[in-house]
Amino acid sequence: MTNITNDEVDVVVVGLGWAGSLMSIELAQAGLRVRALERGGDRSNADFKYPKPADQYAYAVRNKVMVTPKDGALTVRHNMQSTALPTRQWGAFVPGTGVGGSGMHWTGVLIRPTPTDIKLKTYANQAYKPGILGEGMQIEDFPFTWDEIEPYMDKFDKICGLSSKTGNLRGQILVGGDPFEGPRSHPSPLPPLEDTLNSKMFADVASKMGYHPFPNPSANVSQAWKNPYGNQIAPCNYCGYCSKYPCLNFSKASPQTAVLDALKRMDNFDYRVNANVLKVEMHADGKTAKGVTYADADGNTVFQPAKIVVLAGFQFVNVRLMLLSGIGKPYDPISGKGTVGRNYAFLSNGGSTLFFKDKHFNPFATAGASGQMFNDISPGNFDGPSLGFIGGAKIHSSQATGAPIGTALPSGTPEWGQGWKEGMQDWYGHSMKVSITTSCMSYRDHYVDLDPTYKDPWGLPLLRITFDWKQNELLLQQHLRKIVLGITKELGPDSYSESFLGLDSHWDITKYVSTHNVGGAIMGDSPETSALNRYLQSWDVHNVFVPGGNAFPQNFQANPTSMIGALTLFAAQAIKDQYVKNPGPLVQA
Repeated sequence: MTNITNDEVDVVVVGLGWAGSLMSIELAQAGLRVRALERGGDRSNADFKYPKPADQYAYAVRNKVMVTPKDGALTVRHNMQSTALPTRQWGAFVPGTGVGGSGMHWTGVLIRPTPTDIKLKTYANQAYKPGILGEGMQIEDFPFTWDEIEPYMDKFDKICGLSSKTGNLRGQILVGGDPFEGPRSHPSPLPPLEDTLNSKMFADVASKMGYHPFPNPSANVSQAWKNPYGNQIAPCNYCGYCSKYPCLNFSKASPQTAVLDALKRMDNFDYRVNANVLKVEMHADGKTAKGVTYADADGNTVFQPAKIVVLAGFQFVNVRLMLLSGIGKPYDPISGKGTVGRNYAFLSNGGSTLFFKDKHFNPFATAGASGQMFNDISPGNFDGPSLGFIGGAKIHSSQATGAPIGTALPSGTPEWGQGWKEGMQDWYGHSMKVSITTSCMSYRDHYVDLDPTYKDPWGLPLLRITFDWKQNELLLQQHLRKIVLGITKELGPDSYSESFLGLDSHWDITKYVSTHNVGGAIMGDSPETSALNRYLQSWDVHNVFVPGGNAFPQNFQANPTSMIGALTLFAAQAIKDQYVKNPGPLVQA
């Protein structure tokens, strides 16, 4: 093993998923020399031509394109009095790795948060009387207005080829879209995906019950699309291999389909794979970074000098690197001081599965984001204060894939053997779901830090999560249960099953929920309560920027990718327009 020093670049980007690829192309287009470092292997569209990804066991069960627990493990506990234990296999979430990161295997739901979501603390202060919300809740506003961030959501919509129905165009409410969405500056680039039988049934009943369903906003494009970077995305063929799979038809917006083909052609950009970044290196004064150190595939320690460091990995990776590098003050839940590790949040899901003997849903013909949803039960859209909780959910019916492993069967059906085969023969394609994806508030005792016991293969501490369900989120689940079961009964199935959290539930790390982890290095208006300013710039080390879900102060009910893309583009614009010309803090503390 030897120590190597690379040539200096203007910008080193750690991670080449959505945030890393967007930041790289935006800064490279501005003339900066950019080098990206990806801990996993190289992956391009050519690696995933049909039928390679159409292997449910390899991709959806064995997590072929995800980081292994050995290389990405962390430890988990429910409270500060418990001993955290390391993940031996992925359960509740499955982080990605390799070029494309989690942006390669995401489902493709491209829904925005609402204006209330980004100013949740302001809403809570106005709508809730003191004492209603749970003790220790520490929600925050995002540090910008809707009008400031919307143009960057709009740009990301065009990069992805958003396929949707516009509900609010510059303040005008349009029939068929989401009437609760924030005003859009432009309509959706493409029309929505085709409805499947389940989504039509759901939308009809939801409308009858007074809700406002609309097609799931999708990055599985409905028509051929050429985006602003010149990349072409093919129309979806409804193969069903979306969530946890690379798109075999090149129809799902991902770093590969939407950004990297254009980025790789730029002379002032290059990238290194199997480059596991271990630490951000600081100048002697401790005020600025001078680059990063990484371990390469041969075990060499490599120093990459750079004028600007962008930590653009998955949420866990970014926060851990900040802690390992001494960037910002680690959060202490006892005193409430410090910011790095603060406000970790996950989310919950649930729903009902409906079985119909006389209906055929053809689940083999679907897209990851096909379906209908409504946003009536999100903060500010219903009377949460009178119910004693804050938050909400998108309620939706999305067509599940037709792949056989995990196909829903009625209660009592054997899980293997002849009885399972008979159940599959009788019930395959005869079920649909009504599901929820919820918000999750942040709390004083929910956080991430460095584990005192367990270490990675390089001898560095693993990241430790301290998290469990709070009564606020469990009350929300029970309220949503009543709504979902009301819709279920109106649909009139022959039978149904349900899955919701009870008021005594604890977080189960073994069962998959989503990979929507947020917080830990949040953005805000004050260095006392946030690690990053409004441009994702470290308050403490001004040439370090940290785009990703880590910047969210709490989790809203919308999927995070739209906001991650917009935040990255917002920060990149500030770097180009302001920081490069005059390096230093972009916001005065």
